[in-house]
Amino acid sequence: MIVYGIKNCNTVKKALNWLDEHNIDYQFHDYKKSGITADKISDWQDQVSWELLINKRGTTWRKLAAEIQESIVNPEAAKALMQEYTSLIKRPIIENENVILIGFDEKEYEDKLIV
Repeated sequence: MIVYGIKNCNTVKKALNWLDEHNIDYQFHDYKKSGITADKISDWQDQVSWELLINKRGTTWRKLAAEIQESIVNPEAAKALMQEYTSLIKRPIIENENVILIGFDEKEYEDKLIV
């Protein structure tokens, strides 16, 4: 299992604490420090819509010029923007076998991560 996110994000902290409390092993990938590849974003876009991957409630999105926000109308534009501004990617994103989870939802984690 790989958890993608930003270490100082409160939602990521909740998710990591939950995983630790349930003794679930994971690797952590900080895409703020390590970046994220176009291929990885494409993998995610194959599983969920690009709209779900962009955090439009966050500060990074709100600080973007309106014309940039309005230009994000397809997966390719979204991918390029997420690579440039990794803080735009919702977090955490958890990959576990064929499952991708976005954000922290305790019920969803219980249903999909506890065997």
